[in-house]
Amino acid sequence: MAMYESEHTKFMREWMEKHPEERAEQKTGRALWWDKPQSVEEQQRLAAARVPVKSYYYDANH
Repeated sequence: MAMYESEHTKFMREWMEKHPEERAEQKTGRALWWDKPQSVEEQQRLAAARVPVKSYYYDANH
């Protein structure tokens, strides 16, 4: 059974095949925004700063 592939996905696959130099640009952009090294101390700091979410967000009485 064939998997569905959107027109956008097909376009991007073809475009990336025609423009292989964009792989480096893609990796640079990803490193800039997403691939950040995290230390154990940083993860502990973020966990300690987390605020618990109410079970029902719109209930103003609790």
